[in-house]
Amino acid sequence: MKVVVITGTPGVGKSTVVQRALQEIETGYRVINFGDAMLEVALERGVVKDRDEMRRLDPGVQKDIQRMGAKKIAEAARSENILVDTHATIKTPRGYLPGLPIWVLEELSPDVIVVVEADPEEIAGRRSSDETRTRDAEDVSEIMEHQLLNKAAAMSYAVFTGATVAVVENHDKGLEEAAKELAMVLR
Repeated sequence: MKVVVITGTPGVGKSTVVQRALQEIETGYRVINFGDAMLEVALERGVVKDRDEMRRLDPGVQKDIQRMGAKKIAEAARSENILVDTHATIKTPRGYLPGLPIWVLEELSPDVIVVVEADPEEIAGRRSSDETRTRDAEDVSEIMEHQLLNKAAAMSYAVFTGATVAVVENHDKGLEEAAKELAMVLR
């Protein structure tokens, strides 16, 4: 079975690109949002009320929740192609936390790591119009920094796993092109 990890800065539109790309291909994938898998664990433990609270948890608690979420996903990957929608890095009040630390990578053993990007101004605009999430404020330079760290993290993750890294550009009014790029990676 194939495991593809798709990452990107919050607001880049990775979930939207995934949904559209899956319409382009015949190969079946089960999409699992890593944050949802982690939220399920965190809710079971009673340490958060919603997903956006997770990045404010103590790093030790976050790490344990990551580990348990990865185990759930790895179990599913034994029998089907999995596309893991997640973040390469998570900005916390204490700095950036790796989204895929070694214990998660060892569980998932991805074949491909995809980094979805857009211009920082585009991401800022998307965030400001998204009323479904409570996101921390970041200016354009902080978004740019976050994207640079995401690419660096993805390459580091590839060193440990042997995965390839693909960068997909998801610019405003460019969803179809981004979806086609991702579909090529997923085939």
